[in-house]
Amino acid sequence: MDPIIVAVEDAGGAYGVILPAPGELLWGAVAFTIVFVILSKLAFPALGRVLDDRAAAIQGKMEEADAKLVEAEEARRSYEASVADARGEANRIIEDAKVTAEQLRADILTRAEAEATSMLERAQADISAERDRALQELRTQVGALSVELASRIVERELDTATHQTLVDEYIQQLSSQN
Repeated sequence: MDPIIVAVEDAGGAYGVILPAPGELLWGAVAFTIVFVILSKLAFPALGRVLDDRAAAIQGKMEEADAKLVEAEEARRSYEASVADARGEANRIIEDAKVTAEQLRADILTRAEAEATSMLERAQADISAERDRALQELRTQVGALSVELASRIVERELDTATHQTLVDEYIQQLSSQN
């Protein structure tokens, strides 16, 4: 047989198993009351303090987490502001570089134009000097040729004064024809 069934039959039926005897019930109630009073005087206040301390610690950690969240948000805003400042500074530097480059370009262009003008003036002066030199050389050659031609025609030698007068007249005549 089963040992539980045997214990129920020995105890006097199902009543003894479910409900205790009235004496045991009374002493159990007295013992429960004594334990409850002792626990409520000693253990429950300490347990309440521990729970309050735990709740305070949790609350403190939540406040600390909120503070760190606010601090992190402030750091993010500060970072975004510094990034925006850096971008603004970079844009300003780029604009300054563009202005400087434009000024340099304008300066180089001005210097190049001045140099070109100077070169043109020197070239014109060189051309003018070369033209004058060529005209002088031409006059000298024309004079020599005319003297030679005149000598051959007249077959006599001309003196220098007559020669110069003859050359000047010939050049004046050529100039008036052109």
